[in-house]
Amino acid sequence: MSSATLLIHCPDKSGLVAIISEFLFANNGNILHFDQHVDSETQTFFMRVVWDLNHFSIPKDKIGDCFQTLIASKNEIKFDIFFSETKPKMALFVSSLSHCLFDLLSRYEAGELRVEIPFILSNHNHLKHVAERFEIPFIHIPNSADRKAEAEQEMIQICKKYSVDFIVLARYMQILSSNFVDTYRNRIINIHHSFLPAFPGARPYHSAFARGVKIIGATSHYVTSELDAGPIIEQDVARVSHRDSIDDLVRKGRDLEKLVLSRAVYKHVNRMVLVYGNKTVVF
Repeated sequence: MSSATLLIHCPDKSGLVAIISEFLFANNGNILHFDQHVDSETQTFFMRVVWDLNHFSIPKDKIGDCFQTLIASKNEIKFDIFFSETKPKMALFVSSLSHCLFDLLSRYEAGELRVEIPFILSNHNHLKHVAERFEIPFIHIPNSADRKAEAEQEMIQICKKYSVDFIVLARYMQILSSNFVDTYRNRIINIHHSFLPAFPGARPYHSAFARGVKIIGATSHYVTSELDAGPIIEQDVARVSHRDSIDDLVRKGRDLEKLVLSRAVYKHVNRMVLVYGNKTVVF
């Protein structure tokens, strides 16, 4: 089935659901999924609607223009339209840890993630064998402090060459510059091994152990120039106790990291996430 997904946000007012539904109905659009939310503090309206395109009277390449002219411009609506036939291209960035990479590739191979993976990029060669196992091109770009700007330019050029739609940092242990982040704003998904905003930084399990926490967590978020502070997509937690060592926290945490990252990627791929300010609405 060919379908379209519309994500919108705008100032809230009465009649928006009716206006948008009428636009789809008038053009023979059969609604498959419909979700809406109003942020009462900012009086902002959010919506995700998916509809069948098989009998839709507006050609795909004209839908955006028609919606802008007839609906969006009159209601201060900002929107994006996505089509089911289009598989987004997902680049995977990794360093030395393999658990998140293996999990995403297994889900990709099983057909859970409807994406194309043009390459796996790393600042080390340790995981080249994983890429070869899944028959995906592997690109090694060293990213040491003395060549960071040069490395990022290479990374940007490669992403542009392969027309990458979004990037997943599957435990890529490098801080990205503002220039790189701005190039792919709200299109870089990271997994952080703590329940943010608690314990940001590189060694959260050690910090959690020192505080004697009773739960640990993992957070997947879009990357911004402020470290570990981007819009959160998905989170989860696991219970721990005084009996758990740091190694136990790391082991339990890695299970969480895999699940949380895969959920975030799935929601991004299926156009279920709408970024607004530094928050997300996840339908």
